[in-house]
Amino acid sequence: MYEKFGQFIDGKWQHSEKKETYEVINPATEEVLGHASKATPADVDRALKSAAKGLEVWKKTAPWKRSSIIRKIADLIRKKQDVLAKWMALEVGKPLAEGKGEAGGSADIFEWNSEETKRIYGQTVESRFEDTRVHVYYQPVGVVAALVPWNFPLVLASRKISTALAAGCSVICKPDVITPGTVMELVDICREAGVPPGVVNLLSGDPPSIASQLISSDIVKKISITGSTRVGKLILKQAADKVQRVTMELSGHSPFIVFDDANLQKATDMAISSKYRNNGQVCISPNRFYIQENKKKEFVNLFIEKTKKLKIGNGMDPDVQLGPLTTQKRLNEVEALVEKTKQEGATVLLGGKRPAGFNKGFYYEPTVFDNVQDDFTIMKQEPFGPLVPMLSFKTFDEVIERANNNDLGLCSYICTNSMEQAHRASELMETGTVAVNTPLVAIAEAPFGGIKQTGYGREGGSMAIKDYLNVKYTHLGIKG
Repeated sequence: MYEKFGQFIDGKWQHSEKKETYEVINPATEEVLGHASKATPADVDRALKSAAKGLEVWKKTAPWKRSSIIRKIADLIRKKQDVLAKWMALEVGKPLAEGKGEAGGSADIFEWNSEETKRIYGQTVESRFEDTRVHVYYQPVGVVAALVPWNFPLVLASRKISTALAAGCSVICKPDVITPGTVMELVDICREAGVPPGVVNLLSGDPPSIASQLISSDIVKKISITGSTRVGKLILKQAADKVQRVTMELSGHSPFIVFDDANLQKATDMAISSKYRNNGQVCISPNRFYIQENKKKEFVNLFIEKTKKLKIGNGMDPDVQLGPLTTQKRLNEVEALVEKTKQEGATVLLGGKRPAGFNKGFYYEPTVFDNVQDDFTIMKQEPFGPLVPMLSFKTFDEVIERANNNDLGLCSYICTNSMEQAHRASELMETGTVAVNTPLVAIAEAPFGGIKQTGYGREGGSMAIKDYLNVKYTHLGIKG
């Protein structure tokens, strides 16, 4: 499956220097999908030189020309959404319908940034002096290292690549070893759309060694990473030595708050949609459910009833709604957290084991817990799987305090029919994003990112491009 790709350097697909490869596993069958190219340090050096040359071309390309090429990438993603969805079903395990949705979201991101490239506005500031002018304008930050995780390989690569292109930067993209094909297909779309050689590059192989070499290079001026808080801190320390710009979207542990005036049918639909997307392997997945005590039993029963209707299986089956977890490691960690939660005193209301009838694949049943306390491990450690701890609360102030008592601050969910509660809760939540009465959070036109130990910087919306630009101020004397 990976033979037509490899390392993408200077506008061409090519073998790595030593022609080494690594296995990519299908999580639904545990079979080897194929062997992807493994980059050497020499390949990384070539990609760095390629990106440096590409930058000189791209930053001089007129904004409207850049816009046209980026928009063509969006059109091609939509045209090839079935191909991209298949890659994600095979590599990530997500259902085809989710893959098509991710492809649509990726196309929207490229379309949005195709317009943003025309709207990099400078500023003229009124000078205090009669014979001078004060001009502020923006220039591309330079070569960008885009470090892409496995859980949403297409949409997260799209955020980084499209924003870099819109700003006039060149980019070196490093996909995870779990999902190289999805990102390779996207980079090939960039080539097909007419992105000049060297502007977009891809390095496939060992993530830590490639990332370390990229960050240590003087050529790389900015890093964009989506990943765990642990990895983010390591990269931030390394980037500090070069004083490189960093955008970081790291771990999340989102609260889901249901007030007693909420429509429980809609609230449970919202919970099902947001929780089980990609089988809970989502940074914005709701992981701490707080239900007002007089509605908790009704909410939990309705949630379980709807969860039981979800079909588990291979994502290539169009009827499947829950695929496998993506790796054996992820399955082991989910199983360990379930056992830990039970040991700490929780009751399993649903699931808690691997589903029957699957001899192969990293499958795990959606699992709902009751009798969970705020100090349990599952309330502090991001589950990154289909685990749902249910808790109750009495008052507004109490639940806000409990929900905010976490080091992570990416997203929060609020269900209420009260405008007052909606506004107050969204303003008080210590998260970078808040979803009130909707499961949709990450959309192209809005700034996405977190606070606290979830990182900083934003992707999406009109703010994102500023993270890829340097600000320059010129004080111009008009009398020579």
